[in-house]
Amino acid sequence: MTTDQDRLIVALDVPNALAGLQLAGQIGDAVSFYKIGLGMLTGGGLALANELKQDHGKRIFLDMKLFDIGATVENAVRGLAQFDLDFLTVHGDPYVVRAAKQGASGKDMKILAVTILTSLDRADLDGALIKPGEIKDLVQERAGRAFDAGADGVIASPQEAALIRALPESAGKLIVTPGVRPAGAALGDQKRVATPASAIRDGADHIVVGRPIWQAPDPRQAAEAIQAELAAI
Repeated sequence: MTTDQDRLIVALDVPNALAGLQLAGQIGDAVSFYKIGLGMLTGGGLALANELKQDHGKRIFLDMKLFDIGATVENAVRGLAQFDLDFLTVHGDPYVVRAAKQGASGKDMKILAVTILTSLDRADLDGALIKPGEIKDLVQERAGRAFDAGADGVIASPQEAALIRALPESAGKLIVTPGVRPAGAALGDQKRVATPASAIRDGADHIVVGRPIWQAPDPRQAAEAIQAELAAI
């Protein structure tokens, strides 16, 4: 069951599972939902996901951004689905989404489609030979196609959340926004950002925050400040 506290997802973008477990211990009951990404995979990420889920009752977002031929995606998702995790990301290409949904069949794990990474701008897309157009328009189009292919939700910049929420296809779907920075926080490598409250107001169901929490002198206090901001909406 989703609670107001679940709206904040903390990204455990730390070197290994031991550091991730230590950080989660520091934060304690201020956060109930954690993201474990590809960078943690070789550092015990799946073991950490299982421990946080099974032993500590946390919700887990596994951010793998899977992309491959359909059969491989389906098999990978079927393997990951056995761990009883909550969210899994795949790239938003419709055939990838369809394969992932097939792999997750019968499980509660939600498949979230990546539209366009929040670290990218138009110059990056040009370099990758992505068709011309404003990023916000491409994100909205990709989101709509991902929903049509069966995605349970999408990952998108907070700046595109309102556009996606306006799509008829978004009814009952999740919008999860990385690139969220509390007022005054450094942008890091993110180029399309917003504050926690504005992201939620624009239609996001969950926000993902990493460095502003785990680089803070007191990670629990930093998390509690964001929770307070969200609670005041």
